[in-house]
Amino acid sequence: MLGSTGISQWEKVGLMTRYLTRDWAAIAAAVLGPLALAAILLPWRGSWSNTNVALILVVAVVAVACLGNRLAGVLAAVSAAVWFDFFFTLPYDRLSISHSADVTTFVLLLVVGVAVSQMAAWARRLKAVTVADAGYFTRIVESAALTQEAGTPHDVVEHVRGQLIEVLDLRDCRFEYGKLLGQPPRLEPDGSIATRYGHYPVDSSGLPGEDVELRTFSNGQYIGRFMLTPKPGSMPSQRARLVAVALADLAGHAVGASSAQAA
Repeated sequence: MLGSTGISQWEKVGLMTRYLTRDWAAIAAAVLGPLALAAILLPWRGSWSNTNVALILVVAVVAVACLGNRLAGVLAAVSAAVWFDFFFTLPYDRLSISHSADVTTFVLLLVVGVAVSQMAAWARRLKAVTVADAGYFTRIVESAALTQEAGTPHDVVEHVRGQLIEVLDLRDCRFEYGKLLGQPPRLEPDGSIATRYGHYPVDSSGLPGEDVELRTFSNGQYIGRFMLTPKPGSMPSQRARLVAVALADLAGHAVGASSAQAA
């Protein structure tokens, strides 16, 4: 059976399995990759400077950090530093260093490796945020274009309802025209969740375990509200919640403009 986002439970399990497999593979590469590279470089131990060896080991750290996760990058940096010490500093084949220059190279290799892994993790996160923002922008543009076409306000509301289910990872969503019954939690224009008891910690606890209202307006006049039914454990980001507010506003303007034309 397909969920509201169009992804089956088996597909979600498959995605999680692939992520875990990739992470474990990255950790294995972090531990074994620098060791394998150090073993390859051993024949040149007496002819190459330790600085050159350290630079080559940094390449292994960069590769793991770019392809794996933050932990793998850090482990690769530690592994590279340890094997550099073991194989390329005097006394050989022991975890000890007798020359101060080698100590400096060892420390720099470790520090640079850890720094590179952090930068790679930041770059991956930035890429993910950029892709997500592009997807959100596309949803808003599509909904805005629909309001300019010949579709009825009902078409716009249904389109936005489907978008809200996907953006906020909801179990269900419905639109109520002109109703303000009860005091359910409310998604505010700034992306926060307000309840009768104060603001709800949505960033740390996810959406409340009950329906959340998202009100829509047109020219300052209340039009209706989307009633959002979250999935258990649903925790949309603030960006996603702000996009949801923008989508609801588009639906409100569509309904309001239609009502004004009918009058």
